[in-house]
Amino acid sequence: MKQHDDQFYQDVVNRDKPGLTTTLKTYFMRHAQVFFYSLGQLWRSPMSLFMTAAVIGIALALPTGLHILLQNAQTVSGGWDGAAKISLFLKKSTSDDQAQKLTNKLKSLVEIAEVEFISREKGLAEFKDRTGYGDAITALDDNPIPHLIVVTPSLQHSNAEQMEALAKQMRTYKEVEFVQLDQEWVQRLYAIMDIVSQAVIILGFMISLAVLLVVGNTIRLAIQNRRDEIVIVKLIGGTDAFIRRPFLYTGFWYGLIGGLIALILVYIALLLMSSPVERLAGLYQAPFSLHKMDFGTIITILGLSIGLGLGGSWLAVGRHLREIEPH
Repeated sequence: MKQHDDQFYQDVVNRDKPGLTTTLKTYFMRHAQVFFYSLGQLWRSPMSLFMTAAVIGIALALPTGLHILLQNAQTVSGGWDGAAKISLFLKKSTSDDQAQKLTNKLKSLVEIAEVEFISREKGLAEFKDRTGYGDAITALDDNPIPHLIVVTPSLQHSNAEQMEALAKQMRTYKEVEFVQLDQEWVQRLYAIMDIVSQAVIILGFMISLAVLLVVGNTIRLAIQNRRDEIVIVKLIGGTDAFIRRPFLYTGFWYGLIGGLIALILVYIALLLMSSPVERLAGLYQAPFSLHKMDFGTIITILGLSIGLGLGGSWLAVGRHLREIEPH
């Protein structure tokens, strides 16, 4: 009889205990209710929602736009490494035969992929065509343009150290007056881009802190406005997690809408800049156009903005919720 009663009691307990599927379904239903409830609360004050989200969007749009422009600059300069050259300006006393012999000597070096000899006459003609100072050049008694040899190193010897060593070797040739390493300006450009890249990271970090403060202050005001409601919920047994949930979703909505505004602003800015950049590239006969935001960038910005919204609301709720206790 005792075993029968124990089995009956166990059956009653198991019947009343919800299953895993029911528990998960209830959990997600409650979160879905709060998810849309928090959006409805925000939608009751659309101007306040838009102003807070716009601040977040404008703040995030600045480092995002700079990052995309920096990526475009790196794309343009990516093909310049292999195009770096060494220019050898020969002495005026160097004859055509001596210049040609030096050209052939350079062609035999394994470090060099291509050698172009530009005679004084050809250099003068190119100078007249490109500068428009033909009449002034014609008035000179002597051709001031020296022989020029343009050397293109092979890909295996195109890094900065090897090119500098090659240029140092060429300075020892008796026919050479001056050696110009054309890679130096590329290296300076890369150094500038590295500085800009670090500046974008620092700016993004500072703006992220500002967004956290904006969201945190907004959530703090919302908590103060609903102080009496929070006290009543705590009196009837509501947990901190239950009270915290709608404020966290409020931060989520602020972050999501702010991220969308940031993406829209960056897209408009790139669209406005696209035509001038293409016209500038056309002047240099370079088929280049601004690369817009890719899918990875869009997901990153939205994830970052949502994370900042949730982080700011979590900090605000965690700090101020403890201060509200029923007396």
